[in-house]
Amino acid sequence: MKADKKETLYLIDGSGYIFRAFHALPPMTRRDGTPVNAVYGFCNMLQKLLGELQAQRIAVIFDAARKTFRNDIYPDYKAHRPPPPEELIPQFPLIRDATRAFGVPALEVPNYEADDVIAAYARLGVEAGWQVRVVSADKDLMQLVSDQVELFDPMKAKIMGIAEVEAKFGVLPEKVVDVQALAGDSADNVPGVPGIGVKTAAQLILEYGSLEDLLARASEIKQPKRRQNLIDHADLARLSKKLVFLDDHAPIPMPLEEIFAEEDHQESLATFLAGQGFKSLLSRMGMKMETKDAESISVSPKTEVSKNYELIQDVEALRRWIKEARDQGYVALDTETTSLLPSHTKLVGVSLAVSAGRACYIPLGHVDPDAAVQEGGLAFEPVKAPKQIKPSVFADEIRALLRDPSVIKIAHNLKFDAQVLASVGVGVGLEITPYDDTMLLSYVLSAGLHGYGLDELALRYFEHKMVSFDEVAGKGKNRITFDYVPLDKACDYAAEDADYTLRLWLELKPLLAQKNLSRVYERIERPLVPVIAAMETVGIKLDPVLLKKQGNLIATRLQKLEEEVHSLAGRSFNLASPKQLGEILFNEMGLSGGKKGKTGAYSTSVSVLEPLAEQGHEIVSKLLDWRGLAKLKSTYIDALPEQINAESGRIHTSFSMVGAATGRLSSTDPNLQNIPIRTEEGRAIRRAFIAEEGHLLLSVDYSQIEMRLAAAMAGIEALIQAFHDGGDIHAITASEVFGIPLAEMTPEKRRQAKAINFGIIYGISGFGLAKQIGTGPSEAGQYIKDYLEKFHELRDWMEDTKEFAREHGYVET
Repeated sequence: MKADKKETLYLIDGSGYIFRAFHALPPMTRRDGTPVNAVYGFCNMLQKLLGELQAQRIAVIFDAARKTFRNDIYPDYKAHRPPPPEELIPQFPLIRDATRAFGVPALEVPNYEADDVIAAYARLGVEAGWQVRVVSADKDLMQLVSDQVELFDPMKAKIMGIAEVEAKFGVLPEKVVDVQALAGDSADNVPGVPGIGVKTAAQLILEYGSLEDLLARASEIKQPKRRQNLIDHADLARLSKKLVFLDDHAPIPMPLEEIFAEEDHQESLATFLAGQGFKSLLSRMGMKMETKDAESISVSPKTEVSKNYELIQDVEALRRWIKEARDQGYVALDTETTSLLPSHTKLVGVSLAVSAGRACYIPLGHVDPDAAVQEGGLAFEPVKAPKQIKPSVFADEIRALLRDPSVIKIAHNLKFDAQVLASVGVGVGLEITPYDDTMLLSYVLSAGLHGYGLDELALRYFEHKMVSFDEVAGKGKNRITFDYVPLDKACDYAAEDADYTLRLWLELKPLLAQKNLSRVYERIERPLVPVIAAMETVGIKLDPVLLKKQGNLIATRLQKLEEEVHSLAGRSFNLASPKQLGEILFNEMGLSGGKKGKTGAYSTSVSVLEPLAEQGHEIVSKLLDWRGLAKLKSTYIDALPEQINAESGRIHTSFSMVGAATGRLSSTDPNLQNIPIRTEEGRAIRRAFIAEEGHLLLSVDYSQIEMRLAAAMAGIEALIQAFHDGGDIHAITASEVFGIPLAEMTPEKRRQAKAINFGIIYGISGFGLAKQIGTGPSEAGQYIKDYLEKFHELRDWMEDTKEFAREHGYVET
């Protein structure tokens, strides 16, 4: 979009885009630890916008502070909003610097909001005979729209003129203030008149002409409750109008005629972007950023060091390194193993690092790569081993260091290393103390990253590409376990791991205090390491006999279902073959909805088959039942007994402490969190996990936490009272929605109400709910409609939240 021939003034609502950028992007930090994700997002937006607008007269307007003259009028104005996130606060001045680096004025006025300053410049622009385009999606600015003033939302590439404003509010722009005064605005804590929404407010203003005329004639309103509310809350409506009206005579920080975009700003812009580390943005804009020599290894922007890695093959050298660690007061360590599963692995070696660039590798379980162990798996001569320290000797030497309270032990995923070291008698959990975990450090500092592996973090913080496992152990069929890796290669690979673990610790630990996250790391995350390590080591007991019985029952059901499907199809075929199934259903039986893929075969995915089952095709329903049971059998009933550890007799899963931005644990190898419980077969699998004799398995959960939060946030008095009274919230909901007395409530109706309760909170559709509760989509849709009518506070809160998100690009809790 290019500027018109007539002078055009562009006014960008900067504050609105700061929060949008912050919430849209994952955490990012500069080399010094300063968060910059909002800065990066804002720069991207501004660069794109300037390229589209090709504007000469342009300025970005910011809020100067949270408190404005409106708080003097009404102290509760925006008082419910939480303070900006701690990670965003240091980015405010940087975003103003970014604006100026792009050659654009960054303007703000104390005690006034950005909207007021925009209104003042818009008035002056109109008086000068210019066109004015306000770059924002904020509905509060729609009152400024006129023949000469438009709003432009760059995210949607949409222009809001007089017609668009009228379509949204139901009134012309000059009457928008009156509508907002009546309806209020929950996002800004503008009270309005109780019981009047935007649509009703628009109808009233259209009928009576203005807010004052409406209030003067309030006694004429036919609806008793509405009439009384307007009479009782007339002063509140007038106060609300003062709050929503934009002061177009606000002071201006720069004369209108001086607002220009600087043309000669490339050097200052390149300097700014390079200072933030925005290499991709620089590249996209055709600029260059000086990079470090690829051979050098940086610890900080000011320090470069070289590598010095040592192979340790005797006890005297090991003791020398232990002494260095004691003298230093900290040591990074890393283990090398034959597997990534602690319960199924063997310790091959340990690496240590005592300063950046200085590390060693201690082989403990290597074998000669050329050792002959062929001929049907029988060894005809002893397996040769290179010179190395015995694991038991290493354990005796290192044990005191790992328990020394004066030396901090640093690892990347200490949970794994602690369990592996325990296998050679070093100890587990708090026996390695004190400790730090750089994986957890990076997670606390930047929750939401794609990965927290050492390779990713070394690249991110030091622009260093680590030696990959493929480079030392090979790929595919040629891959060897680490105990067969030659010692020279093993040393470079393993010592580098310890080295960069230490570098990360030196880089990240100081950032905790800077970002006020020390308490989260030290009181919540770090103490869990020995707890989770112990959970993984102990494992959980499984009853294979019970599973086998369940497997036999399911096998019988599978066979019966297979026979029934064959009977309905008129012939035998392989139910597990999508190609054969597609031919049967869509060619031979002529069912509708068949879609062929690139291979020419029909798709038989769940999304294709479920609608056919809902249409009453019995063969498809039975086939889906067969698939569900077959998956249950292969994934859990057949697979879980195979994963019982021969020594412990238990299953040992791995819990990731950094698997989710929410802080939840995730489980792998095997995944014990996804065992289904909605069917009796799934519940039977759960029952196969048992406690040792004399012990119990305890299940602890917050009671209906999502419903409690929703009731509190939306102000649903009926549900809040039910929680206070200790009532069964799902039974109460079922009674309200289905019209069934509590005394006559059935478990099935309660289950359906539970699905509705949680489904509606997460925005479920009628189709989705129908699948969960086993009804038709239209019936489920009616349940949702009835629910939202009964609990209208939830509906209003959800709509208000969506409206806020549409305007601001994010939501707050």
